[in-house]
Amino acid sequence: MEAQRQDLVAAYIGQTATKTHAKIREALDGVLFIDEAYSLVPSDTSNDFGHEAIATLLAEMENNRDRFAVIVAGYPVEMKRFLDSNPGMQSRFTHYIHFEDYSADELTQLFVLMANGEDFKLNDQALKAVNRHMQSAWEKRGVDFGNGRYVRNVFQEARRKHAQRVQKKNLLDDKDALSELTSDDIPAAD
Repeated sequence: MEAQRQDLVAAYIGQTATKTHAKIREALDGVLFIDEAYSLVPSDTSNDFGHEAIATLLAEMENNRDRFAVIVAGYPVEMKRFLDSNPGMQSRFTHYIHFEDYSADELTQLFVLMANGEDFKLNDQALKAVNRHMQSAWEKRGVDFGNGRYVRNVFQEARRKHAQRVQKKNLLDDKDALSELTSDDIPAAD
């Protein structure tokens, strides 16, 4: 069962525990995966209801420790803040896995997989343009680099540029043009 902040935290006092309990009930006898778990403890306020969600979660992790596992994920610095937000966290989250960023070649491969998944082909120049883009992005990446999300955004921009190019050149009846990405479709890296 995947959850994010909006699945666990309510807008009014007293509703967060109920909402968190409901999500935990869905995860019983399985796994609760909380993506961007650090969003439960925003750095800008101590009056946030995320603390109630965490307290509820920790209690249920103890009370139902044989019925479900909890996996939390997020960027390393923010996750440290999350784990430090409650004294019970460190003893309940004891296994850590750090995933390295994808390499530039892996980012390129992911782009090609996304394209193929939507029945697009890349000609040789497009593939080289994607590789150059991903190499540049990888070299400039920061601590919050989005990996797959970054590639998805680049692919979506390439699809948008492809659609504009095909329409502008009046290639709407050209089956090959409709399914082929060219170097003109690949956005330049920032």
